[in-house]
Amino acid sequence: MPDPNNDTGAGIYLRGTASSGQAVAGSRSAASKVQGTAAACANCHQRSGLGSREGRSFIPPITGRYLFRPLTQVNKDFDLPYVEGMRPDRPPYTDATLARAIREGVDSQDKPLSYLMPRYELGEADMAALVGYLKQLDQRHVPGISATALHFATIITPDADPVKRRGMLEVLQQFFAARNVRQLGAAPRIMGQGKSVYAGTLEMEHRRWELHVWELAGPPSDWQRQLDQFLASQPVLAVVSGLGGSTWAPVHAFCERAAVPCLFPNVEVPVDQQRDFYSLYFTRGVMLEADLMADAILQPEEGGKARTVRQFYRPGDSGAAGAAALAAALKGHGVEVTSQALVPGRTVGEELSSSAAPDALVLWLRPRDMATLGAAPAAGTAVYLSGLLGGLEGAPLPPDWRARAQLAYPFDLPDRRRVRVDFVLGWFRMRKIPIVDLQVQTDTYLACGLLSETLSHMVDALGRDYLVERMQSMLEHRIVTGYYPRLAMATGQRFASKGGYLVHFADGQGSRLLPDQGWKVP
Repeated sequence: MPDPNNDTGAGIYLRGTASSGQAVAGSRSAASKVQGTAAACANCHQRSGLGSREGRSFIPPITGRYLFRPLTQVNKDFDLPYVEGMRPDRPPYTDATLARAIREGVDSQDKPLSYLMPRYELGEADMAALVGYLKQLDQRHVPGISATALHFATIITPDADPVKRRGMLEVLQQFFAARNVRQLGAAPRIMGQGKSVYAGTLEMEHRRWELHVWELAGPPSDWQRQLDQFLASQPVLAVVSGLGGSTWAPVHAFCERAAVPCLFPNVEVPVDQQRDFYSLYFTRGVMLEADLMADAILQPEEGGKARTVRQFYRPGDSGAAGAAALAAALKGHGVEVTSQALVPGRTVGEELSSSAAPDALVLWLRPRDMATLGAAPAAGTAVYLSGLLGGLEGAPLPPDWRARAQLAYPFDLPDRRRVRVDFVLGWFRMRKIPIVDLQVQTDTYLACGLLSETLSHMVDALGRDYLVERMQSMLEHRIVTGYYPRLAMATGQRFASKGGYLVHFADGQGSRLLPDQGWKVP
């Protein structure tokens, strides 16, 4: 594969930057001009070069094997992997006719290209670099794929919750086993453009799925080395699900550097880097919760804006990241924020008794700490909790806290998601999977289901980049979305569910939740 960071052709294709460092310019008409990042080829043809769909229009693949492949007889099998929008009946391009198509919008049959395709102003050197890059985009050997198997990994960090680990692995192993039992019989031919398109690799649907569990050990500073060793020993097509503790950043960095898709790991502190490509998450975790709380603190429905906020977390836990995110969100708004790591042996009540009551108290705590909270603060103090860390509606709050607390809730409400989760529960019952953490296990099942559906639509055009692109484009059509009201990802987005609720308990004893507001995307 080409180096997307140092290659001139990659700069033009991915970022719309010419070799001079200036923005590439193009136009669809005198009144419709694009330049720079808006002119990057990848916007339409995707990072993989395998194209996409814009409404009812198909953006064709433009890797070398699709552009330069010689014509074959009408009824002869093509050796091209099937992708939507491919043109196996078109005469092949040459370097010269491709340059003409890019500059003038005329294809290899002397026909005008779609109006969606800009006409680019590229010099000879830049044109040669771009054409060379398109030729390099073809990946004939995809890591993690053998003649008989598709290899996947799941990654578990050493600080991951052992109960969640057990539940996640049970779902993964059962899904892989059930999927392998279904894959029987010969693969059918795929029909495209009125002709048979069959690359001899449609056994993809009938290859076994092999799961490799990569369990990390030691400090985060050593995880990249371990992951490099795992990958060298057994290349994988993608990482599916996974489980992290207080940090996932080294795993995220590894997947980006190694160009391995990491699909929906169970993490509370995902990494949000706009330019990254290979890591997809369901939500922003505690960072989303922090934004939901910040909106409520700055724009309360009753009373004035809080002037003092005090928040507690356990050192070394995910709550530290949530507290930092909330402090950053409130910075510059005239709010005094005090963030404090709970000292072992000290309770929140003991810490609060030593100072004046704040306007708002925020707890980034686990159930074991919530169960020992003691007396609730004075009535003038608003109380906010992390639902993700605290156990959602199962948070073991004492009654007086339960009557006061508002929970950040980055999922759909229990009664609204019941039908979607019931489907998953039925699958668990059929396979006798014990429920130890329903949210983690449901997300794990959802990640596996999305992977299976995406691969089935990819047919034999297997590739890591294309896997990410197809998954992004298919998400919004998913009906069973588990804990989430809907899932969707535009190109370049990393998080499938964007919002959440602030909720409170209906009474001091039960687990029924009532929303303080509608679904909100901060």
